[in-house]
Amino acid sequence: MDLMNRIQLTGIIALAISVIYIVLIYRYSVLGPEHYVTLILYNFFIWVNNQTRRFMLALAVFVAFAMLYDIMKMFPNYHYNEVDISQIYFLEKRLFGFVSEGIAVTPNEYFSINHTQFLDILSAFFYLNWMPVPLAFAFYLYFRNKRLYLDFALTFLLVNIIGFIGYYVYPAAPPWYVDLYGFEFKAGIPGNTAGFERFDELIGIPVFGSLYSRNSNVFAAVPSLHCAYPVVVLYYGIVAKVGKPILLLVLFMTGIWFAAVYSGHHYVIDVILGVVCAALGIILYQVVLLKQMWYQKFVQGYLTEI
Repeated sequence: MDLMNRIQLTGIIALAISVIYIVLIYRYSVLGPEHYVTLILYNFFIWVNNQTRRFMLALAVFVAFAMLYDIMKMFPNYHYNEVDISQIYFLEKRLFGFVSEGIAVTPNEYFSINHTQFLDILSAFFYLNWMPVPLAFAFYLYFRNKRLYLDFALTFLLVNIIGFIGYYVYPAAPPWYVDLYGFEFKAGIPGNTAGFERFDELIGIPVFGSLYSRNSNVFAAVPSLHCAYPVVVLYYGIVAKVGKPILLLVLFMTGIWFAAVYSGHHYVIDVILGVVCAALGIILYQVVLLKQMWYQKFVQGYLTEI
């Protein structure tokens, strides 16, 4: 197939998927300017030239992740399984709780009272980079080692799929939900900034407020994918032999874990299960998928296109 035919075929497929995606959002959610801008730019650069087409194909894995995440919000997980609000709270208190000033508390409850401006800023910095760091690392791999980039991107997507399945199998409320609503189930409530509200107030800009106000996926605390992503980045950082920057990846990972609990967005249990989710995705990709002949052919075919 010559170059022009490849561009045309890729463009037609991308346009068809974009139309289906827009129809789904129009039917089940709310179309925003970000949807139009992203899809218009993506489809535009596929047609510009072969270099931009190849780069857009490489980004397709992350675009697929974004689409899946968006579509998942159209079908709330609490419609399919009962939400756990109290059991995970009391399990957290039993496993990781401690006595503070004569009262048994979870780590989240302790930090909601014992917080500092320094930790507010530090945790916000780490949490704001939950996606920028994996994307920056992906770009680094793309220009250095396309095969490793593809392995990283596809592992990242697989970890997300596992996590999304977990959301539907076991819907669970985050710590801030218990703080606001107790153990009563309330459907359709918006997301909440929780401990990050202190950071927004500090800088006078609703950074987290704007992010979480549009998040309707409230009962998706388990597993914590925020805590899974840096594990995947660290693993491929080790494989890529990035050298001393690996220490920054370790710092990023531990910072995300701490911020998730400090901010009241996740229990320690959620963090641990997020790490398990990442490990499971890495193992499935490396030990199972890469051993399959059909998958090897798929990866090789993908590499020739990017």
